[in-house]
Amino acid sequence: MVYFEVCPQAPCRGPTSINSRRRMDFPQIQSELRTEIDRLNVMIREALKVDMPILQRIVDEYLISKGKQIRPIMVLLSAMLTMEEAGCEPEVSDRVLHAGAALELLHNASLIHDDVVDESKRRRGLPTINAVWDNHIAVLTGDFFVSKALAEAVKTGSMEAISYISELGRELSLGEINQICVARFHELSEEEYFRTIYKKTACLFINCARLGSLTAGASAEEAASLVSYAEAMGICFQIKDDIFDYLEKDVGKPTGNDLREGKVTLPLLHALRTAPQEASRPMYDLLEKDELSADDIARLIAFAKEYDGIAYAYSVMEDMRSKAAPLIMHYPDCRARRALEEIFNYIIARDY
Repeated sequence: MVYFEVCPQAPCRGPTSINSRRRMDFPQIQSELRTEIDRLNVMIREALKVDMPILQRIVDEYLISKGKQIRPIMVLLSAMLTMEEAGCEPEVSDRVLHAGAALELLHNASLIHDDVVDESKRRRGLPTINAVWDNHIAVLTGDFFVSKALAEAVKTGSMEAISYISELGRELSLGEINQICVARFHELSEEEYFRTIYKKTACLFINCARLGSLTAGASAEEAASLVSYAEAMGICFQIKDDIFDYLEKDVGKPTGNDLREGKVTLPLLHALRTAPQEASRPMYDLLEKDELSADDIARLIAFAKEYDGIAYAYSVMEDMRSKAAPLIMHYPDCRARRALEEIFNYIIARDY
């Protein structure tokens, strides 16, 4: 992980066409990028057109709920910030949009496959493909999304972009396999936790910055600090998702679902590490069970809360945001930079 490496300071040049200094929330960011997001979604829909009625129906039903689309928005903002730094008008080209579409298609392919692995029945409030059809159809639909992600990467005209997308697919797969192995063999350490979330979540955010900056004309060296900032955002995104497992909130999955699947995340890991042995030993015994009951899960959640696991997870995110903030200070003080800062704030503060 490289999120504390800082690039040499770059010159701050050029005006910005979106230079308001008022604070933004995430819906405002979405609203200001609505034209570009709509163009990107048209590309995605066009990419997924297929002369097979059953598959087209599955795709159309899946696209009803697009989620928040934080990742492709980060591709757009990374490109805009790169152009601002170069003194150019921050206009989003088709090349940038194809990169964003490639990443979003690969991300959704990973979600479709994850739903099969986790036997999930709902995502974003709607039935999953495997719940409506079956695992065979879901896996093949996910494969279809992967092929279209690579096709969109080709349209950027950059071998480097194609390489980023193919390497991202590898990292996402390794992250899921690592998570399964950690759960199966009870490798309960923060080191393994961060190794897993780096591969399964942070890599997506890293490649948002890579693809956006690349398709806007920056070299890997010029984009290194932005990439590191995006990595920190991705890690915090996953930590916040994991916190939801310990809270009574309607976030699209039941409380304790990660624990039910054998996933021990940061709040519980901290409690296990810091609690007295007489309190932690029974929790370790519970985690050795092949299947946890509702009462077992309730005990583990209560234990994590009692020994400040949730507070610790929040402190990790706050510390990471504080240390990551200087990484993009050499960019112009423009709307794109402030939008990325506000998305980081939103990631930590969000309640779904």
